[in-house]
Amino acid sequence: MINSKFTILTFYQFKQIKDLLLLKSRISDFCKFNKIKGTIIIAEEGINGTIAGTSQSIKNFELEIKKIGFENLNPKYSYSKFMPFFRLKVRPKKEIVTLRTKMADPENITGNKIKPENWNNLITDNDTILIDVRNDFEVEMGSFRGSIDPKTKSFTEFKSYLKDNLSEAKDKKIAMFCTGGIRCEKISSYMIKKGFKNVNQLHGGILNYLEKIPEKNSLWDGECFVFDNRVSVKNELKDGTFQLCHACRAPLSKTQIKSKKYQKGISCPKCYGKISAAKKKSLIDRNKQISIAKRKGLYSPFIKQTVTDL
Repeated sequence: MINSKFTILTFYQFKQIKDLLLLKSRISDFCKFNKIKGTIIIAEEGINGTIAGTSQSIKNFELEIKKIGFENLNPKYSYSKFMPFFRLKVRPKKEIVTLRTKMADPENITGNKIKPENWNNLITDNDTILIDVRNDFEVEMGSFRGSIDPKTKSFTEFKSYLKDNLSEAKDKKIAMFCTGGIRCEKISSYMIKKGFKNVNQLHGGILNYLEKIPEKNSLWDGECFVFDNRVSVKNELKDGTFQLCHACRAPLSKTQIKSKKYQKGISCPKCYGKISAAKKKSLIDRNKQISIAKRKGLYSPFIKQTVTDL
């Protein structure tokens, strides 16, 4: 890593938290003082976040969060020339990843965690049922070869998918994966409680696999959606090619951007004709303001601060 780059930290840990407001205050104050931006979700079951800052500020954050009691954050690092977040958000919620069931207990029970180096052997075994735990729009962007797409719109729907499609497969070898591992930890705990006997998950998720497995050996096809302004990453965590539609927030491929239904900042093939007149006017006005700011050298979609600006 060189000085001009920001460090992006993705992390989570399932651990009981008693005082959410106190934790929110402490984390918010610390991040603001260290000029860290991103989103952190806290709930009684634990913490989950993606943040960015200078290399030193992220190291400071990790030391601070360990003092609070989070010593196993499952950290994953990537780097960006520009700050990939607009602001800092620390949000208390009911769950750090929403499944809406009390049956899951990921702090104490999870599936077998398979290292990226051993993942290919598992998923090429003919006896393995390979399932993508992510939402449908994420699967559309990329996935592991031969994986099943549950076609879920939200993580909470995965419980219904299991009931409708895998209730007779509780003795089968199951392999699951998601972006960073957090969804797999929670759903694997739920599945074990439901009687599934051989549940396996990709340790550290897709991001860990893309970082550690050379492209020539990779069984990953496409790109992986990430929850920041990079939108997507490719093998070896290189920046992806997808862009966000500013109207509906859908990730768009190069082909979709070439569509006649795509108007930058106003519409895309996924939301064309579905936007109200009032919202369309607001988007047009926003584009005008952005154009003015660009001409004055004041605007960047990635907040083009270098380390020396901080």
